[in-house]
Amino acid sequence: MLNAMVDEGVIKNYAVFGAVAQMRYTEAVVTIDADILVVVPDAKRMDVLSPIYEFCLKRGYQPEGESIRVGAWPVQFIPTFDPLTESAVADAEVGDMDGEPFRVVKADYLAVIALGVGRPKDFTRILSLIEAGATTVDAICRLAGKHGLAPAWQTFQERFYGR
Repeated sequence: MLNAMVDEGVIKNYAVFGAVAQMRYTEAVVTIDADILVVVPDAKRMDVLSPIYEFCLKRGYQPEGESIRVGAWPVQFIPTFDPLTESAVADAEVGDMDGEPFRVVKADYLAVIALGVGRPKDFTRILSLIEAGATTVDAICRLAGKHGLAPAWQTFQERFYGR
């Protein structure tokens, strides 16, 4: 469905992120939905997600709160909202699910996006990605610095690593 959205010009690009993307790199985690970062053709539209909802409705996928139900999953579409999320989509890895390619945010970007959000579950995500060897402290440090999150990364390291 996501690749069809790109093919039909509904979105320019996408990448799975959040807990579903994390599961590509770590052990399974609990989540209630799938989060998809999307690059939309006209980000200045007031109703930026309308074309996505229309596309999904034509295919029988119904809105459900802030999400669209796709099979068993509520899927939340989130337009890229800053240079970090734009870069995360542009630099995403391509995975394979049942022979279908899909784009997923790389582990270092997942960690830095989580750092920027800063909830306890986001800190757990960062620690899990590091412990799984999916990313490194150095990679997070570089990316956090590039996107203005060096102070947040320093605070995180002091809190969790005593550095």
